[in-house]
Order: sequence, then structure tokens, then C-alpha cells
Amino acid sequence: MAPFRRTLAALGAALALCCALPAAQAQPAAASGTLDKIKASGKAVLGVREASPPMAYALGAHDRFVGYHVELCERVLREVAPGAQLEYMAITAQSTLPLVSNGTVDIGCGPTTNNLARQQQVAFAVTSYVSEVRMAVRKDSDLSSIAQLGGRTVAASAGTTAVQLLRKQERAVGTPIKTVLGKDHHESFMLLESGRADAFVLDDNLLAGLIAASRDPQAYRIVGEPLGAEPIALLFRKDDPAFKAAVDGVLTRLMQSGEMEKIYAKWFVQPIPPKNVSLNLPLGGTLRALFANPNDKPLESYQQ
Repeated sequence: MAPFRRTLAALGAALALCCALPAAQAQPAAASGTLDKIKASGKAVLGVREASPPMAYALGAHDRFVGYHVELCERVLREVAPGAQLEYMAITAQSTLPLVSNGTVDIGCGPTTNNLARQQQVAFAVTSYVSEVRMAVRKDSDLSSIAQLGGRTVAASAGTTAVQLLRKQERAVGTPIKTVLGKDHHESFMLLESGRADAFVLDDNLLAGLIAASRDPQAYRIVGEPLGAEPIALLFRKDDPAFKAAVDGVLTRLMQSGEMEKIYAKWFVQPIPPKNVSLNLPLGGTLRALFANPNDKPLESYQQ
């Protein structure tokens, strides 16, 4: 199925949940655990992003999805559900939570921040990445600090925590920030690339991936102090402790064996497709400490 049709199907499923809650509640996916659902259907559905490198993105004619979180999802599912066919569904930041919570997607593999509000709808695995929200600008831009965003036009992707962080910054500086929303990270980057936005605010790793995949990677810079640090994790349905335990078990073993660091280096340090350009984002101290002592603490614990 083409990504456009997959995305339409995903959005349709989300709308169906809103319009027919009694029917959704009666479906087998809601009544049984995720592992039982996968065993019964013979397939596991991975929710992936089409334009969030290096975490999750499409290659070529969008028939293949790759990335750090995609590989982690594949490693997890091949261990906890051996023999199951892996099916990839293209989803967006906005459709992720409803499609995971209603069981359409078995595991979300995009770059999703774990916070208390989202925990009301879904469950998160142990943290597999900690991002810093910063801004990308064109090389000739005069912007170098988040404090300079007052009165400027800033791109952000709909449904991301960057939108809330920009509103918080707007209140702090007391000057309006004109935020323009792209439907996904690719569209948001195009706003910056075309000059319709002065900056694009997003997780630093995603900004680096988008710049590396752009037509002219040397034309952009990542600048400014972080707006915040955010724990990023795989996600799945709430109230399914067996599936969470299985997922966390695999991830914890990968972290403590040193294998997770190798997977990290593959996507953040070594050259990645499609242009075989390195992001040059070596493993930092915060994430290294998390690999040594895995946990699933939400964003709010990072703000204390």
C-alpha cells in the first residue's frame, strides 16, 4: 500500500474511533493483549514516520522505512513475536496517539516525547533517546539565540511539543512569535528552505537528519540554547503490562549489553542513507547514563 493511502487509512481509523466509540471498545484489539492480537493475526503493525530522519523515515519510493527507532522496533518485535509479519503504517505526530491507543498500530516507532499528558492515552517503553529542542536557520541568518525569536516567523510541525515550547517562549519574551505549522517535518523544513520561515524549531537529532538529507546541507545551521530536553521512547497501548514488560526487557538487554550504543552509532555517527552523510551526533552523557540505568521517566521529571 502506498504511503498516501496508508496515511489516509490511518486518519480514517482515527476518525472512526472518535465517531464510533462503542464499536471501537467492542473490538478484539481492545479486549486482548497486544501479543495475543499479533499472534492471532500473524502480523505486527509498526507506526512509522515518513520524514523524521534519523529516527524513522522512508527511502526511495516510500516502500522501505528505516531509522534508529524503526530498527529498535524491528529488533523488539522479532524477539517478542517471532514469525510475525512486520507491517509498516505511515503516521504523523497528530495521528500517533489515537492510532496506538485504539490498537490500529501495535507499536509507535516515531520520535514521540514521553510526557504525563500522553501517558493518559498510551504507554511508553524505557527511554531510548533524549533530544534537545533547538532551531535550524539558514547559514546567512542573524539568529543565534532563542531569545531573538520575538517578532519572527518560526516553523514547527503540528502535534509536536515544540509548538507548546514556542508558546511558552512567547510568554517569556513578551513579544509575539508567528508560528507556522507544517503537517510533518518535511513540510516544516520546506518553510525554512523557501524563506517563508526564519527558523524551524524541533528536536536537534531530527533537524540534523533533515539538513543532512536536504539539497544543500551546508546551507543550514543548528543554533541557540535548548528550549528543553525531552525523553523519546517507543509507545504502545495502555493497560497492557505484559507487552510493556516484553518490550522493555528487549530494550534493556540491548542497552546493558552495549548493542544499543552500536545501533545508536549506526544512525547518529556513521553515514546514513539516502545521501550517506553523517549527522555527527555522538552519544552524550545523559543518554549514556540512561543506557546504564534504563527508566521510563516522563518529560516532567527532566524539568524539575
